[in-house]
Amino acid sequence: MRMSRWLWLSLIVAVSTPALAFDQRYTDWTALLRTNVVEVEHGDASRVDYAAIKHQVGQLDAIARELSGVTAQQYAGWTQARREAFLINAYNAFTVKLIVDHYPGIGSIKDIGGLFTSPWKIDFFSLLGHQTHLNAIEARLRKPGNFDDPRIHFAINCASIGCPMLRSEAYTAEKLDTQLDDQTRRFLSDHSRNRYAGGRLEVSKIFDWYAADFSHGWHGITSVKQFFAAHAADLTADAAGQTRIRAQKVSINYLDYDWHLNGSTTP
Repeated sequence: MRMSRWLWLSLIVAVSTPALAFDQRYTDWTALLRTNVVEVEHGDASRVDYAAIKHQVGQLDAIARELSGVTAQQYAGWTQARREAFLINAYNAFTVKLIVDHYPGIGSIKDIGGLFTSPWKIDFFSLLGHQTHLNAIEARLRKPGNFDDPRIHFAINCASIGCPMLRSEAYTAEKLDTQLDDQTRRFLSDHSRNRYAGGRLEVSKIFDWYAADFSHGWHGITSVKQFFAAHAADLTADAAGQTRIRAQKVSINYLDYDWHLNGSTTP
């Protein structure tokens, strides 16, 4: 049976044309962030214009589809930095999508879901070939042996004022280390959420909830107190306080977490 010329040419094109490569620069995600994320608190925090993104939902959905299109095989072939950047960007993009899908009418991400349904366990997107939820991305980032990088907690954003800021650019493998260091500095320098006062440290509940993630030996650090010691200058300008923090001779209190939506406008 003779193959038609059209079918023959189609097969040649299919074999010789490679699949479109995934954009490791996250150009569209960065463009959306730069337009809709505003830095506040001297650059140590940010607010998100969810109302504006609601009117750009087509762009957000296209970003979500691109992230969902990455296969497990593609992901496995990437460097560790590319995998880490991808997961952070996916977590943040799908969190924004979750908020926008329910906006307006919510004052907190915790308003989404039901009495027995956490917003972080709703299977509302596909990633690496599976229908999944935000907690699954966080679990992959936190799994011992994958990255062992506690700085991820200053990069992933839960759409709440208590969270570290949503950065106004995507994370990329080439800049990842610098970006994560910068996020760490900004969060610790925001003294509404982390501070040295009255001879003690008053810090975000993140350091309580995820204390184990600071014990995996990242840069030789095996505890939250050691982490604070390495960042004493960000936590306070007081020389005596810095000395006490570096000596790990300071008590730690955890502040209440502010779950109010980190929006730039009232829903």
